[in-house]
Amino acid sequence: MIYQRLLRPLLFRFDPEWAHDQAIAWGAAATGIPGLLRCASRMHRVVDSRLNIQVAGICFENPLGLAAGYDKSGRAVAAMASLGFGHLEVGSVSAMPSAGNTKPRLWRLPIDHAICVHYGLPNDGAAAVAKRLQGQRINAPLGINLVNTNHGECLDALSPDEILQDYVTAAETLRECASYFMLNLSCPNTSDGRAFFDTPGHLRELLERLTSIPIDVPLFLKLSPDWDDAAIDRILQTVDGFESVAGFMFNLSSRRRSGLATPREIWNDWPGAISGMPTKEWMDRRIVRLYRQMDRRRYRIIAAGGVASAEDAYRKLRSGASLVQLLTALVYEGPGVVRRINRGLLGLLEHDGVSHVADIVGADVDLS
Repeated sequence: MIYQRLLRPLLFRFDPEWAHDQAIAWGAAATGIPGLLRCASRMHRVVDSRLNIQVAGICFENPLGLAAGYDKSGRAVAAMASLGFGHLEVGSVSAMPSAGNTKPRLWRLPIDHAICVHYGLPNDGAAAVAKRLQGQRINAPLGINLVNTNHGECLDALSPDEILQDYVTAAETLRECASYFMLNLSCPNTSDGRAFFDTPGHLRELLERLTSIPIDVPLFLKLSPDWDDAAIDRILQTVDGFESVAGFMFNLSSRRRSGLATPREIWNDWPGAISGMPTKEWMDRRIVRLYRQMDRRRYRIIAAGGVASAEDAYRKLRSGASLVQLLTALVYEGPGVVRRINRGLLGLLEHDGVSHVADIVGADVDLS
């Protein structure tokens, strides 16, 4: 409650990106204070075997993770892990540094408990991120979200080989730091507007190159939620021969802004994608559809979109997700939201008479 009553009103007086940068800087500084993260972990961590879940051979203490986009260059990963997350995802990270899109590129929609994101993948580049991660003690599985460097209008001058090699270079540089890689196949807010992986064959070529390195950690694919079932089927057919592919996640949509309570004149000229509560129900439906389409014995889903309570996370798990991520909830609810959700999940399991969180995955999906 301290965050909602005191800190949030103060932070919301400032530019959203500046406030976010300060939060990352505070987290990075906290890493250097002896004993502080250990104390924070004791406050926030929920330890209960009923929340443990194994995905792609990785053991997660709980299913709740920090989504990519919060800590883009791995500056505060150890601090964020101390908040009780079961995993963290850094990035998106590209082979080369990128400044991203021009500012302003982040806006709040407080009425909707949402943000509008048009960052354009700013990050320090794979080499700098790898060096930074190697210097932190991270007590949770770490995913790294990989993406092609945002060259803006220059992308037209790059060959498919150069774009694919960008992913490969980033993966080679970061493979010793990652528990898993998330291959970002569809970023909704780069200035180039290109959908490189819409072209048949590009995904197969990327997976072949990564397999030949080899990459010894599981791969997840971040898909566009705007792709139809036929496009998802093509993805599933492509990855079928690659054992390293362990599952999928949906990105934000740059097309959907229906149902916002915020007046249109406020956000109509903002580019980018909406993140937060307005995405919840639509993302839940996309998860259900993917869960039905995919080989459920082999693949797992990581879900995000409007997760701000235990009920939100529980619904995504019952809709087919094995892991759940949040980001926008940190902006509106503060760091205590992680503990509240994990404790709430235990209460929901008890209410439903379920002994383990893995037992509810896909429980609400009609497979007939």
